[in-house]
This record gives sequence, C-alpha cells and structure tokens, in this order.
Amino acid sequence: MSGALEPRVTVLLDPDWASGSLVDDVRRGLGGRPRRLPPKWLYDDVGARLFDEITRLPEYYPTEAERAILAAHADEIAAACDAATLVELGSGTSDKTRTLLDAFRSAERPHGPLRRFVPVDVSDATLRQAAVMLSERYPGMAVEAVVGDFTLHLGHLPRGDRRLVAFLGSTIGNFYVEERRAFLGALADSLDPGEWLLLGTDLVKDVDRLVAAYDDSAGVTEAFIRNCLTVVNRELGADFDPGAFSYAPLWDARMERIDMRLRAEEPSVVRVPGADLVVELATGEELCVEISTKFRPEGIAAELADAGFGVTHTWTDPAGDFALTLARRT
Repeated sequence: MSGALEPRVTVLLDPDWASGSLVDDVRRGLGGRPRRLPPKWLYDDVGARLFDEITRLPEYYPTEAERAILAAHADEIAAACDAATLVELGSGTSDKTRTLLDAFRSAERPHGPLRRFVPVDVSDATLRQAAVMLSERYPGMAVEAVVGDFTLHLGHLPRGDRRLVAFLGSTIGNFYVEERRAFLGALADSLDPGEWLLLGTDLVKDVDRLVAAYDDSAGVTEAFIRNCLTVVNRELGADFDPGAFSYAPLWDARMERIDMRLRAEEPSVVRVPGADLVVELATGEELCVEISTKFRPEGIAAELADAGFGVTHTWTDPAGDFALTLARRT
C-alpha cells in the first residue's frame, strides 16, 4: 500500500530461549510442592488452536466482553490518553487491538494520531506476519515489533514519545499475587512519569458462571490444560500418561480465582530426561497448571497504586463482566 512504512522487528529472545526456559520451569515447578507447570507452555501450535476455540465457546465470555468495551469506548480511551506510542504486551495477531488503533489513528483525536505501535510477543512468525499487515493497514504509522518475553524484557521496550502499554485479555489474572506485584512494579519502573497503562481484567461474578467458563461442556478447556503434559513429553522426553489424570478446575473463594489442575488418578513415577528429573506422584496429587484471578475495581486500583500508577478511568461492558482500566504512572 502506498505510504506504508517498512515494519522493524527486534529479536530479544535467543534461539535456545524456549528449551532452556522450559527446563528451568519444569525443574522448579515439578521439583517442589505444590507441583506446578507454568501456563506459558500450554501455547504450542495445538494449544494456541485450542485456546482460539475456547474464546468462541458459549460459556467463555471474557474475549467478547473485552471486545465490546473496546468497540464502545475506544474513542474515549484515545481521547483520555495523550500517548503517541502504543505498546501491546502479548500481542499475538493484535486482532482486538485494531479497534484501539483505529481510534488512536483518527485525525479527530485531540492529541493527534498515534505515531508508533510496538507489538510484543514470543512468537517470531506470528509477530512478523502481524507487523506486515499492520504496516499496510496503517500507512504512516511506524510498527516496531519486539520478539520478547514481557516478563523479562520490559526494560528493553523502545522509548521516546509518550507511551501507552496495553495489557489486555486479563492475562494479568494468570499471575499469582506475588508475581503480579513484581510484574506491575517492573512495568512501572520501565515507564516514565506521565506514561500510561491500559489493563484488561475479568471481574468477580456468579461462581457458577465462572466455573462453567473454565469447565465447558465440549471439554475444550480440559484438552487445553492436558496439552501441557504433551508439550513436556515432546520437548523433554517425559513419560507422562495424560489419560492418568483427571481435569480438576475449582473456585478458590479466598483468593477469588479459578485454579485449573490435573489430578493423578493413580500413583506413578514420571521421568523427565530432558530436565534430569524424576517425579513421584501419589493418587490424588495435583499439578497446578493455570490460574485465572478475578478482580474487583477497588482491588485493581489498590494494586496499581502500590506499583506506582494512578487510575484515571474505568470502563466495563454492559453486563459488568469485564473491565478496562486506564492508569497513569505517577
């Protein structure tokens, strides 16, 4: 397209990052108590396809709720924020973000059109494909993609202009409390005073609806969670028998989160040669694979304030299922 700028891609992950990181995570997660497998290893090609299927299930509301907020309020978000650069963490194909980009690129925006978009993701191929598409769709806007892990590379994000960091999809809910605190603190440290954060969070609601969203009748979420065992078997030569585990999602009322676990139905000894690890599992012992914390607006504001952000606006969908919070680095 005429006027399109050539996208730039910066690679911060070394080629052996995935294998080395998986070994470290498996040793740390399976070698301790409770047993854990980090959820980022759910997203191989099969896992990514399953998660895409999850987002379209009738029981799973977060994706469409967040999309509805963006469709209804993107212009307000763009008008409330004077950023000239938009950074998206965990961008993938930047599908939902295009609604936000359209608003930020509008000539009627009081702060002027957005000048730069920085999508950040661990998938090199997905990121490069998206960067080309976005450059063609938004001629004149610089696209500076970063192949990186947002838990490791916040300090390496491009600087200059005033930045808005978008962290959507309630991905923040996949972090344990101490991990959230560390992540938000590191994010605040990486931003200059006056720069912005747009945070997507799933809200506390009826427990039956919450549990149904993660224990769908078609069994897609169960297949997604089980896929972590297949990944460890394939990548590290482990001998997990996925059929020897039952899927055990539960609502933790104290922490206000869904815990997605795999429960051993019989005692077993699992060997993981690639991590030089042998794991003995008793009947009923559980592997904690993923959590999805639900939030209350006052709790979101308190956590952001502790990290050094002040909330300026909050938008929710009509049903009150989901929130987008705009906050500024103080």
